[in-house]
Amino acid sequence: MIEWHWLAFDDIPRADWYEVLRQRQAVFILEQTCLYPDIDGADPVCHHLMGWREIDGQRTLVAYLRVVPPGVKFDEMSLGRVLTTQAGRGSGVGRELLAKAIPLAEKLHPGWDIRIGAQAHLEKFYGSFGFKTVTDPYDEDGIMHVDMVRVKTSG
Repeated sequence: MIEWHWLAFDDIPRADWYEVLRQRQAVFILEQTCLYPDIDGADPVCHHLMGWREIDGQRTLVAYLRVVPPGVKFDEMSLGRVLTTQAGRGSGVGRELLAKAIPLAEKLHPGWDIRIGAQAHLEKFYGSFGFKTVTDPYDEDGIMHVDMVRVKTSG
């Protein structure tokens, strides 16, 4: 069972934030060997979704993403730093993360489309959540990406 926390930056406990940064470093910089500035100044204006699971008696981060407000990275709001940790992989937690994040993001920023800079090999995965590819593939930090947009839901 996953315990989900949806928090503004200032409400994230320090120990939890430390673990988020540790896992972002582990996944994006070390595993994917991308040398880039993860601490980009956007986190303080974002909402963060964290999935925690008890593994071997220890509270463990298994999934994370941030919702970036419209106008910060893109004209639209965006989902960024989407990750499943080693401890969560292969369990479907990535699908659960997106299923939780999209309605939360739409409630936080109603009426806005959602953009994501997706790794190209995940295009089908994001497509299953209604994202449509809007760019040709491009190289970002040595990994092919495509921009994808999910048009706002009506209502």
